[in-house]
Amino acid sequence: MSIAFPRASSSFDLSTGLGTRLACRSGAVTGATSGMAPGYVQGNLAVLPKELAYDFLAFCRANPKPCPVIGISEPGDPRIPALGRDLDLRTDIPGYRIWENGKVVAEVTDASAYWRDDLVSFVLGCSYSFEEALIENGLPLRHVERNSKVPMFRTNIPCTPTGIFSGPMVVSMRPLKPADAIRAVQITSRFPAVHGAPVHIGLPELIGIQDVTKPDYGDPVEVLDDELPVFWACGVTPQSVIDKVRPSFAITHAPGSMLVTDLKNTDFSII
Repeated sequence: MSIAFPRASSSFDLSTGLGTRLACRSGAVTGATSGMAPGYVQGNLAVLPKELAYDFLAFCRANPKPCPVIGISEPGDPRIPALGRDLDLRTDIPGYRIWENGKVVAEVTDASAYWRDDLVSFVLGCSYSFEEALIENGLPLRHVERNSKVPMFRTNIPCTPTGIFSGPMVVSMRPLKPADAIRAVQITSRFPAVHGAPVHIGLPELIGIQDVTKPDYGDPVEVLDDELPVFWACGVTPQSVIDKVRPSFAITHAPGSMLVTDLKNTDFSII
């Protein structure tokens, strides 16, 4: 599997949310955004027609672990001012998926040509926020060390259905030694707005994952003999739901390619 590494021109300041967005908008950044703009909140994107927006918001509220909403746009508006200045949801993410009837029909770096006046955008919290806290506490994250995308898996864990929306939870996986896994539970519990504590530890077959080396999204990482696979609810869950529910149209981020906001990760810690 090929890995798309982030790249950027030196003319952009990738230490801030705004600088990273401008770099994405220009096409100077491609691939995963992990590690960019340290300290700033990154978000998953789900864009749906207005007539589905209420049901989707209700679905997110019923499933706050995989779908923690941190921002909602007005219909047709590509901005969410509360998330950042000079923010354009059509251009400020390195990769987008365009969906029709539950199928990906295009993958683009600029979604402007697909934008419509009836679209409502949802930005959901991302595990990149708590990853910063894990790293600061000395917990190694293999996908970060290898500059690859975190592995993500569809599970047999059902989300709470709401309106037309239902489907399985997607989880992200990070291999950790048992003592580090316990510490990771303690640390990520402080971030309920960005997925919070793990939903499962070890025994991946119990949540429907037959081969932990073959993720459904992202890139594979090795789980060593002295490590446990630790699974967190993931903001790619809406893409699994879209695949099942098959709305006529949707736009999402490409897995691993996030919207970098002006919010700070520390704002989402409850301690």
